[in-house]
Amino acid sequence: MEASEIQSLIKNQRKFFLSQETKNIDFRINNLKKLLKTVQAYENRICKALYLDMHKPEFEAYTEVGLVIQELKLHIRKLKKWAKPKRVRTPLVHFLSKSYYYPEPYGRVLIFSPWNYPFQLLMIPLIGAISAGNCALLKASRRAPHTADVINEITSSNFDPGYIAFIKGGNEINRVLLESKFDYIFFTGSVRVGKRIMEAASKNLTPVSLELGGKNPCIVCKDADIDMAAKRITWSKFYNAGQTCVAPDYLLVQKDIKEKLLNKIKFFIAEFYGKKPSESPDYARIINAANVERLERLMRSGNIISGGNTNISENYVAPTLIDNVNPGDLIMQEEIFGPILPVIEYNNIDEIFPLINNNPKPLSLYIFSKSRKLQKYILSRTSSGNGAINDAVIQFSNPYLPYGGVGESGMGRYHGKSTFDTFSNYRAIMKKSNLLDISLRYPPYTKRKTKILKKFLG
Repeated sequence: MEASEIQSLIKNQRKFFLSQETKNIDFRINNLKKLLKTVQAYENRICKALYLDMHKPEFEAYTEVGLVIQELKLHIRKLKKWAKPKRVRTPLVHFLSKSYYYPEPYGRVLIFSPWNYPFQLLMIPLIGAISAGNCALLKASRRAPHTADVINEITSSNFDPGYIAFIKGGNEINRVLLESKFDYIFFTGSVRVGKRIMEAASKNLTPVSLELGGKNPCIVCKDADIDMAAKRITWSKFYNAGQTCVAPDYLLVQKDIKEKLLNKIKFFIAEFYGKKPSESPDYARIINAANVERLERLMRSGNIISGGNTNISENYVAPTLIDNVNPGDLIMQEEIFGPILPVIEYNNIDEIFPLINNNPKPLSLYIFSKSRKLQKYILSRTSSGNGAINDAVIQFSNPYLPYGGVGESGMGRYHGKSTFDTFSNYRAIMKKSNLLDISLRYPPYTKRKTKILKKFLG
């Protein structure tokens, strides 16, 4: 698509938005219902596309579809309530007034999605854009071309491009989009690209949501249920071959239980994927050869105690455990985003806090412990965008929990009502009665008026 075509599309979306049609609640709900019906009809096509792009097993592929369906049903059911003006209290000094805030759409929103969950990470923000009454321009990663083709078909067959449009392309298209004026930008991807998005948005003072990533610590305390912890860590780390922004990035394990925990993780790797994960129908692949090579470089840190083998022609990296990792090693300097779990042992719980807190705030943090006191202590000494206790990754699938990062792991929240809130401007309005007009606020400001004012506001 040429730059002139993109500008024409953006202009048409402005025209569509100014028609006021998207502000109609029934219009929004009807389009959400249309999208729901289409996603359900395309279920098999979507799962097949995800397999072709990443070798995703059907179970993992359907999780993407299912989360989108869950989000759609919630918005359809709750939108009328969410969209109503909300009345709030009014201070006594403003008596005979009523105060409200009205959720209104921003206008034209730009949504960027990544390749690791190419369907849900585009569709869930889109649901919020529709729900809040915006027009949307969608840009998916070119690294998942089969899924992009299906999304393009879904959007183009259901929506006027002046309302919802999907664009393919690479860096040049991204440049044109970021040089254009939008009313809101929603980006999911790496910290590096997120910084570029924010820099570009700042030139137009465009508000942004940045759903990024980071190094998510997974802390296993000596009182944890070792079997359960190992099972849940194994699943959450190697789901989608580790290409999940909320996956455990490194393991902090108390020295006394380290050997037992690692043996159990090895056991569950074999239990889940067999002795040869490369032959398992339940194990995904790395998105491309370049990322396989990147992961191979990271595996030079520490000592590989399980896995470690790769096949670049098949974009395969085995589920891998690396022991004796040091905080200064290469593998601890960037988000892994692959099926490699480095292990760092500790003796006393207070040893872990400098390691976590001297680095950028993580997107997610996981604690495995039976002690509520210890759970609260770790939470009070750390910060993260989200997390879980005695499990991992599951918080992402709860539409009633706002999802997002903090610091370098991102800004903004979405999922469920938070998705609606993100794409809504909450407009504050005070409605004043004409029945009475007190002269107190008008000049001249006498000492008596000031004294009365202090009583009201003091």
